[in-house]
Amino acid sequence: MQSRASFWKMIVLSLAVVALSRPAVAKDQPAHAAVTPVPRDDAGWMSRHASFNERVKRGNVDLLMIGDSITHGWEGAGAKVWAESYAPRRAVNLGISGDRTQHVLWRLRNGNLEGISPKLAVLMIGTNNSNSESAEEIADGVEAIVDQLRAKLPETKVLILAIFPRGATPDDRRRRVNEAANKLIAPLAERDMVYFLDINEAFLDDDGTLPKDIMPDLLHPNATGYRIWAEAMEPTIADLMDENY
Repeated sequence: MQSRASFWKMIVLSLAVVALSRPAVAKDQPAHAAVTPVPRDDAGWMSRHASFNERVKRGNVDLLMIGDSITHGWEGAGAKVWAESYAPRRAVNLGISGDRTQHVLWRLRNGNLEGISPKLAVLMIGTNNSNSESAEEIADGVEAIVDQLRAKLPETKVLILAIFPRGATPDDRRRRVNEAANKLIAPLAERDMVYFLDINEAFLDDDGTLPKDIMPDLLHPNATGYRIWAEAMEPTIADLMDENY
C-alpha cells in the first residue's frame, strides 16, 4: 500500500511541475491583429497622426469622424459637403487612408482624443481588415475602439456606422465579410451612449449592385456618394448632437 501511495504522489508532483513550467498567458493578451494597437511604418501616416494631436490640443471639438480613407475623403470628394454640414459643427476629421482597426486603436491611445469632450464621435472602420481578417475579428477590433472611446470620452456619444458596401455585387467576397461584421457590430448599440446606423442601402441599386456613379472604384464615394452619406446620416447626427429641440 505504501509503494502505491508513493507512486501516485510522484504522479501528482510530476503533473504540478509540468503545469508550472508552461508559459503564463496574460488575460489581457490580444487575441489577434485587429485588436492589437500598432502604428504604421509610414512617415506620412505619422505626420497626419501628429497633426490630429495638434488639432485637438486647440479644443473646440464637438464632432469627430473616425476611420480610414473613406472618412479621410471628407477632405477630398466630400469637402463641399463637409464645409456645409460639419465644419459649422466644429467637426474634426480623424480619418487616415489605409487604416485598419488596429491603427485607429493605436491613434486613439496616443493623443487623438486628449483634452477634448465632443458631443459625438462617428466611427466607421474595418473594410481594410476584410482581406486578411475574419468578420469576427473585425467586430472585435471595432468593439475595442468603442471601449477606448467610452473610456477616454465618457461624456461623448458614439455612433458606429455599418461598414460601407464594396465590390460590384452582393457576392463580392470582401463585401460579404463586411456584412457579416456589421451583424456582429450592431449589438454594441445595446451599450450606454453607443448607437449603430446602417445606411448602406442608400448607396445600392435594388438588386444590390454598387453603382460606379456613386463609388467609381467600388469602394470610395465620389462627391455624389458623400452627399448621399451626409443626407442619410443627418437625422441621426442632429438627434445625437441634441439639435432637435
